[in-house]
Amino acid sequence: MRETSQQYIQKMYGYLAGRDPVKLQAVAPAKLAKLLKGVTQAKGRKRPAPGKWSIAEIAAHLADTEFALGWRMRMVLSQPGEPIQPFDQDAWAAAMRYEKRDARKSLAQYRGLREANVALLKSLAPEDWKKSAMHPERGEQSVRTIVEMTAGHDLNHFAQIERILAGAK
Repeated sequence: MRETSQQYIQKMYGYLAGRDPVKLQAVAPAKLAKLLKGVTQAKGRKRPAPGKWSIAEIAAHLADTEFALGWRMRMVLSQPGEPIQPFDQDAWAAAMRYEKRDARKSLAQYRGLREANVALLKSLAPEDWKKSAMHPERGEQSVRTIVEMTAGHDLNHFAQIERILAGAK
């Protein structure tokens, strides 16, 4: 059974455990690099089970999500109140051929985009964090909410990679 939007939101916030989401985002590329260290291309592309993403696919998803979320934040900052466009992660995975993507190239993309997004976050005025827009599945989302959800999203996928690596030993 697929989780509801509310269950997903609660899960992402559960990963934060009161930690600063901007600090978590700033260190996330190094965390992903550490997880990928020693992972061969073959090991990175091996799916842990049918229908489950491989480590390389997760890395590609993180990179593409960083692109999408960076754009989403910029839209909310520049055009508050406008609808937030959701995306189908499975359609993106298929269209962008995640199964063929190189995890280290995805890490480089993720790192560059994340650095740009964290720099933007550090430049925001206090009132910018309150600007919001409507997500059709999750309701109103402020810049703060997007940042918190993104940090939780990272941690969720890092835990997924850790489980894959633990099972691969």
